[in-house]
Amino acid sequence: MLELTMATVTGADAGATAGMAMAESPSEPGAVLRVGRDAGVCRLVTPEDWLFVSRVHLEFRCGPHGEWSVFWLRGSQADPSSEVRVRSDPRGPHEPGLPLAYGGATVLPRGGSGEVVVVDRSGPRSVHVGFYHEA
Repeated sequence: MLELTMATVTGADAGATAGMAMAESPSEPGAVLRVGRDAGVCRLVTPEDWLFVSRVHLEFRCGPHGEWSVFWLRGSQADPSSEVRVRSDPRGPHEPGLPLAYGGATVLPRGGSGEVVVVDRSGPRSVHVGFYHEA
């Protein structure tokens, strides 16, 4: 099972959890959870006017052995207007996390938790997607 929680944060809301949303999926090969602006295909949806987030920005996919990976999907622009970082415990809540390459992917730790953060390069806005991958 993969559990996701998402909070959208602006500079004025730093530290607040307003806008919290949740999604989960069993760890079955081929399962997918998406994060982005397009409510038609994404389980976790950001505000439509947050253009630094693509229509489908992140995709969490379950592999053939129940392992989950997060993919930063390439959008229509050659250069993204955001940065994506992945922080897995036990790094700690104050560590910046590791950068995820535009168009890249990383495997999430089984039986672990952490956070994927999408940061707007042009302003103080971010999307925080917490994850917990049950063993």
